[in-house]
Amino acid sequence: VICKSDAPTGDVLLDEALKHIKETQPPETVQSWIELLSGETWNPLKLHYQLRNVRERLAKNLVEKGVLTTEKQNFLLFDMTTHPLTNSPIKQRLVKKVQDSVLEKWVNDPHRMDKRVLSLILLAHSSDVLENAFAPLQDEQYDLGMKRVHTLLELEPEKESTKPNANELMWAVVAAFTK
Repeated sequence: VICKSDAPTGDVLLDEALKHIKETQPPETVQSWIELLSGETWNPLKLHYQLRNVRERLAKNLVEKGVLTTEKQNFLLFDMTTHPLTNSPIKQRLVKKVQDSVLEKWVNDPHRMDKRVLSLILLAHSSDVLENAFAPLQDEQYDLGMKRVHTLLELEPEKESTKPNANELMWAVVAAFTK
């Protein structure tokens, strides 16, 4: 990954990540950056590239936006901070958007799909939460939606990234999550 612009985005985590990417020589792969920036690597030589407390910072941001709340839950011997969803309409709009994108608004071409929705579908599948989004659908809609998702999953990210107007980084992330 090579940082073409380190202009501030207005998002603290993203700006911090861009700073790390720009300063790293030699450049790291997409897979490496996913591990580093998510805090999922234990390579002692690369610990200084990791973003600190990523999950907590993301949760705090969502709490500030009113999407989540903060609670303490007791698990036998210790208390643990959790962040349950408080804004169900936001979740419902997102689930509806995902459902519509593979049903009523299906365009049968990933390059004509909204890139954020396409990314959301593929990452939701990789996170094993896509079936939950389709669970309320009728059987025929569920089957059709999953069939269309599987056509997206069968795409070859390397090939898709070479097509005109393709977002190469998005396809590199898809490749990292779907292999």
